[in-house]
Amino acid sequence: MKRRTFLQGTLAASAAGLAVSAGLLTPGMVMAEGGGAFDAKSMEEALKVMALTPEDSGDIKIKAPEIAENGAVVPVTVTSGVAGTTEISILVDGNPTPLAATFILPEGTSPEVSTRIKMGKTANVVAIAKAGDKAYTAKQEVKVTIGGCGG
Repeated sequence: MKRRTFLQGTLAASAAGLAVSAGLLTPGMVMAEGGGAFDAKSMEEALKVMALTPEDSGDIKIKAPEIAENGAVVPVTVTSGVAGTTEISILVDGNPTPLAATFILPEGTSPEVSTRIKMGKTANVVAIAKAGDKAYTAKQEVKVTIGGCGG
């Protein structure tokens, strides 16, 4: 290991530790906020908290395996052809907490996101793209052979 890299890492860790102990940096400042749609227990509840009533659209494409051998790591890519897409959310209607991810896209960003999600059982992966004050949706069924949410 190079001496400079080691010293930079040590200095960064020390600064972060000092900020935490001084109360300048709290876990709430660096962690995602809890609550809201991520705590919803059903698809309907998540959509209600997100204040969305999406309509079906052929402009949203979901790329996911038809059969996922391991539900703990299911690769999903969502592409939106809807002009002005500012947000893409991925939900799984068979999971204990359906909202898997929400991506906020800055203006000028290509509306395509890719991630790996957990699926407890065979279910629909639902993508919601928000453009302006409207929301559009598409879904694809993914069959899971080994559950990833404690199954």
